[in-house]
Order: sequence, then C-alpha cells, then structure tokens
Amino acid sequence: MAVEVKVEESAAQEHPNNKVAEENGNVALSQPKTVEKSSSYREESDFLSDLKEFEKKALFDLKSKLEQAILGNSLLDKPKGGEESDGSSAAEDEAKPEDSGEEKTTLRCRADKDVSLWGIPLLPSKGGEAADVVLLKFLRAREFKVHDAFEMLRNTLQWREDGDINSVLDEEFGAELGSAAYMNGIDKEGHPICYNIYGVFAEEELYNTTFGTEEKREHFLRWRFQLMEKGIQKLDLRPGGVTSLLQINDLKNSPGPSRKELRIAMKQAVGALQDNYPEFVARNIFINVPFWFYTLNALLSPFLTQRSKSKFVVARPAKVTETLLKYIPAEEVPVQYGGFKKENDFEFSGQDAAVSEITVKAGSTVTIEIPAEEVGSTLMWELMVLSWEVHYKAEFVPSDEGSYTIIVQKSKKMVSQSPELGPIRNTFINNETGKLVLTIDNTSSKKKRLFYRYKTKKSPSF
Repeated sequence: MAVEVKVEESAAQEHPNNKVAEENGNVALSQPKTVEKSSSYREESDFLSDLKEFEKKALFDLKSKLEQAILGNSLLDKPKGGEESDGSSAAEDEAKPEDSGEEKTTLRCRADKDVSLWGIPLLPSKGGEAADVVLLKFLRAREFKVHDAFEMLRNTLQWREDGDINSVLDEEFGAELGSAAYMNGIDKEGHPICYNIYGVFAEEELYNTTFGTEEKREHFLRWRFQLMEKGIQKLDLRPGGVTSLLQINDLKNSPGPSRKELRIAMKQAVGALQDNYPEFVARNIFINVPFWFYTLNALLSPFLTQRSKSKFVVARPAKVTETLLKYIPAEEVPVQYGGFKKENDFEFSGQDAAVSEITVKAGSTVTIEIPAEEVGSTLMWELMVLSWEVHYKAEFVPSDEGSYTIIVQKSKKMVSQSPELGPIRNTFINNETGKLVLTIDNTSSKKKRLFYRYKTKKSPSF
C-alpha cells in the first residue's frame, strides 16, 4: 500500500514593516521580510477548552481509570517470580512473615503513586496540565478509545520498566552511530528536528557492526531510544508548548530493503517507537527517496497506524530543498539540503542568521537595498534562488550625487550549484555613505522564490 502524500503550499506574506515600492515591475525593499509560518501546519490543541466534548469525556474517563489503577496498585505487573516491588528478597520475606504483607503493600502503593513518564507524574492529582498533555497523546493514538489508550499506556510503562528505559540517557553507545541520527535546529513551529541519515549504513563495516547480529540490533535500538529521549527533553509538555518533534529521514545512498538485517531492525524500531512514543512526531519527512522506498513502505505499512502514515511527506531528490522549506526556516536548513545553515558559521548567527524571502514574478526584477550609513562598514550578504536560473548584479550607490556608482558584481546568471557550496556569499567595504543595491532579474516564464540575508559590521581599520 503506497503512503498518501500530503503537500501544503505556504505563500510568502507581506510584512507590515516592509517598505515596498513597485515601478515598472521593479520592487525595492529597504528591510528584510520574514518568512511566515505555513498556516496549514498545525497540531491539535492540548488546551482543555479546545477539546470537543467527547474528547473531554475521554480524558476525564482515562484519568479516573488511571487514578484507580495507581491507588489500587494494579498499574504495573508484579516482578518476575511473584515478588513485590519493594526490593526485598524472598529470604527476607520469610524472616518476617508477620509484617511482610502489610509493609510490601505500603511500599508498592507508594511506588505506584510516584509513577511518572518523561518526568511527568501520572497520578492526576500530581501531574496537572502536563499529565493531561501526555494522556492526550495516548488517547489520540487510539482514536480516543479510553480502554485502548489505557492499555497502551500500561504497556508503555511496563516496556520502560522491563527494558530499564529510564537509564538509557546515561548509557554510552560510542561515536560510530553519531552520524546516523542527530538533533539539529527547529522548524517553523518550534519543533526540534531529528535527522536520520541512512546512507551511512552503505559502509559495509558500520552496517555489520550495527545490524549483523541480534545483540547488535538491540544495541542499535537502545541507541535510537536514547535519541528519542533526548529529543523529548527538548519539548515543553504543557498546553501551548511544543510537544512533538520533526523527523527528517534522508535515504540517499541508503541500503535497500533487500538487506534482511536492516529490514528487521527498521521493523523493530518502527514498532517500538510507534507503540511507546505516541504523537511525539509532528511530521515524518522522507527525502532523497529512491525507487525502492515504495517497496519498503509496502513492507512496513501493515505495522503503521493510519494516523502515523498521514504524517508522512515524501520528496524525491529534485524536490528536497523545496519540501524542507515548507516546514523549516531557510536559516535552519543545512547547506547540504539547499539551505543556509553551516556548521561553525560565526558570520551569520543569532539575530543575524534570519533569512528573508520574496517572490520574483516571471519577467520581473527585484532590488534589495542594504543601507551603508557609516564609512568603513563591511557589508555581507547571501543569496539563494529556489530552482535558480536568474540574473544577479550588485552595485554600491553613494549618497553624494556627485560620486560614481561602483559595480560590485557584474550581472551574471545564477544557476543551480552543488548544495554543499551553500548560497552565494559576498562582501563589500564602503568608503563613503550610501547603499548597496542587489538586483535580481527573472527573465524566465516562471516565478522564483528568492531567499537572502545580510549584515553590516564596522571594519577594525576604521
């Protein structure tokens, strides 16, 4: 079964602070324009007042059922061997039969009352709104069926206890897997972004050391659970907070579904993450998708809920940058995917990192003006045009009408280049006040999306 792909379009919106003048098709901008968030990219609200009546009732019923289980010491299974969870040995129990039952029940009751998930106490009287957010995730994963959501929650708690998942954050897995998945940046809605780079497993040695045996696959899964736990630590589990992640899955050069060990590991990972981390993924974006992806999808599809599949977005290699820019600000998209983000780039950071976007209509020209009000300033700018094929030039226009315009960059055609090179970057030091004018001429029959940013800094020699 093929995954249904939903693609939203987010048109650039006019910013009220922009000063725009149109004359003969030319558009002059004196201030950067921010990229607006996509209005179609919205998560379901965690505010109680926003819930439908049947959803409110389901949440109330689940909380009541949960509280009853916690206070009745029936939330989790007993440890193997029939022992209670007070840490006492069987020999110690035999040594004090007169009080062991009452004491063990008290300890178990205390332990259950303290049960928590991702740092949130689950006893309704303790967890408050944060507990509601967590419980809503389980309810949504089970279409607000209270019994099913409760069983899912119990299974997750049992899975975490049996696998000692709470300690996974303290475990060391070595540096080998560090390039396979990592957290980097946030999307337009503030979701932390997790990148999964499957191409690293094309290297045979890493593949074998990761998936070669069942024990190695277990090691891989615990590492993946650790990454998920680290991502959840970045979330704000309260109404109005950012409560889920954005997953980017890069399949470039990835081993295909013919590799049995990888298939087994992916099936295990998909099942465990879906069953025990409900609604923690806002979108699952697959990029650089090869032809065999649809075969793999058919294999994994039976193990995915319809809700999980509805969050899939798929992009072939030619559409990677365009797809990511629908969800992620250009300054947060890594250069290898056609964005502006470079590691250890100290020129554009903090507030300077923000990228603006404008649309260049077919057969029109856009000019961007960068003010240079102090002599000796260094003007630095970056440009990127989605799908390229435009002409670009840069000129410095002095404030003094008696001075000559300086050609900084002769008009040249901007064509598609390797993403690793990043956007075009240039600098200019002014010897008098004025403005730098960047001109982008779109002679094609299609509109283009132009992304740019600039900064001005005082040169040390002045």
